[in-house]
Amino acid sequence: MNTDSIDKPNIQTNWYVITGGPSSGKTTTVNLLKERGYITTFEHARHYLDTQRLKGRTVEEARKNQREFQLGVLDMQIEQENEIAPNVQVFLDRAIPDALAYYRFLNLSVDEKLAKALQMVSYKKIFILDSLPLKNDYARSEDEQAQKKIHKLITEVYESLPFPVVHVPVLSAEERVDFILKNL
Repeated sequence: MNTDSIDKPNIQTNWYVITGGPSSGKTTTVNLLKERGYITTFEHARHYLDTQRLKGRTVEEARKNQREFQLGVLDMQIEQENEIAPNVQVFLDRAIPDALAYYRFLNLSVDEKLAKALQMVSYKKIFILDSLPLKNDYARSEDEQAQKKIHKLITEVYESLPFPVVHVPVLSAEERVDFILKNL
């Protein structure tokens, strides 16, 4: 499958994607949207790591096999998006196309599962948050060079899709939410 450009599926959704590279404020933004009463989702890479830690694996063990890690995250994202009704207004903390950016970052070949999932995606609008200063924690281990490369790949992937993309500048967290809401 050519994943450089993806045709728009027949189903129209009322789903907004909040995305960007590591440490761009996605989760903070999504949490503030939730506090304002909007329906939101959570980020699956961190959730996948948390589930692996509950099974007794370290973060390093869970990340060791990058394909397995990416597929685990992708499975969670696919399941979540399949459970959301198209007419529900929701803000997604990342979405299926983020997986393509990470596959490219890790030099992984696109497998059938990701190729099929990418053919089905449909979003009302994509909000790409500009990067903030990098802050690592147990789940985020990228350096600044990786942060910039991942952000660039995410931007390229989403800009290749047939959905409107809005770049969200660095502002205070509340101002970013206001900016997004004004640009729905």
